[in-house]
Amino acid sequence: MANQTAAAIDENAIAPDTGKPMTKTETWRFMIGFIIFGVMWMMSGTIGSNVLFPERFNGLNIGQPEAILAAMNSVGSIFALFSNLVFGALSDHCHSRFGKRTPFIVLGGFICGCAFWSTSVATTLPMIVASWCVLQIGLNCMLAPAVAVLSDRIPLNKRGTLSAFYGGGATAGQSIGTIIGTQFLSNPVPGFIIGTVSWLLTGILAVIIWPREKSAALDEGEQSEKLNLKSLLLMFVPPTKNCRDFYLALFGRLLLIFGYFCINGYQLYILEKYIGLPVAEAGAVLSSMSVVIMVVSLVASLTSGAISDKIGRRKPIILVATIMMCIGIALPWLLKSVIGMYGFALLAGLGYGIYSSVDQALNVDVLPDKENAGKDLGILNIANTIGQILGPIVTSAIVVATGSYFMAFPISIVLIAVDYVFIMLIKNAK
Repeated sequence: MANQTAAAIDENAIAPDTGKPMTKTETWRFMIGFIIFGVMWMMSGTIGSNVLFPERFNGLNIGQPEAILAAMNSVGSIFALFSNLVFGALSDHCHSRFGKRTPFIVLGGFICGCAFWSTSVATTLPMIVASWCVLQIGLNCMLAPAVAVLSDRIPLNKRGTLSAFYGGGATAGQSIGTIIGTQFLSNPVPGFIIGTVSWLLTGILAVIIWPREKSAALDEGEQSEKLNLKSLLLMFVPPTKNCRDFYLALFGRLLLIFGYFCINGYQLYILEKYIGLPVAEAGAVLSSMSVVIMVVSLVASLTSGAISDKIGRRKPIILVATIMMCIGIALPWLLKSVIGMYGFALLAGLGYGIYSSVDQALNVDVLPDKENAGKDLGILNIANTIGQILGPIVTSAIVVATGSYFMAFPISIVLIAVDYVFIMLIKNAK
């Protein structure tokens, strides 16, 4: 009878850390925690990098604003690239009594808050770049272990839904951050204070809301693995076995993020310098666009994640997202107007919301080794980092070379379209 009961339990419903199905209360706590975590970290960063920092750079007189923004994001993303991998690997091997992910998540939020404020008061290019680099270290100290929670603690049959809450929260947070930032374009200090406080609270709120992570402390008499130079270096070695799908997901994600950030990070400048709006009107339009993006992407994320779990497939969802994003980016390219930008907000926001709903779930599905989930997800998140490096560099180069944002749009569309070719080639995820 016991064997029949055990057999009746769907293995896909078992939480990896407890060996038991998740209760409804635990599921709701993870849902709420993931969406708040996604909203807060993305909102905090967007207040600065997408709105208040670009406008502040217009008046610093230390160089071309686009070049300052590109330098800040590009150099900072290099630090993000390595710190994501480092903190993911370190959290895999952490033996804290608070759990192996929790200490990093809390610490990362505090680092981000301090570095964000430092960036907001810096008046020289080196100080701006240095402060933003520290923020990227803190962000990835928090982000890499938090994403690994999907692999550590979430059952397969709920992974798409929980990924959607995280992705939907991050997408909504980007819109909320833009809305908040645009309210303080003429007086940025309160906006910077809001961003700083939000960063400080992001990690600690997430770990309070989630069910408590079990202790990773060693039992009495149990010895941790000995760390020497060889074993330390092996912690950071990328997967080499059964990893074809892993690298296809990596390059597919890289192309989509690369393409999206060719446009996404320059919305304010596009409204001002491509569409031709004055600062105040550009800020108002950007705020309205952000409301549209927030609503459609949040609805799309939460519904698409549940659909993905229901049908047990990720690829069809990503195909729909890719088509939506390409059409959305084409609209302001073909219709150089505010209407075109609202079309971008509606369709690209909808597509990115759909994509975000299954992105992390797909990444967890293709992990070659669950024991190194933090490190391997850190490597997959490098796609985000490199994409965010290349996007601003390419768009900035286009503007410098042509004096216009016109060619950034078709390049973005091609990159996003090619992304699906890599996703389609993945074999072990439907």
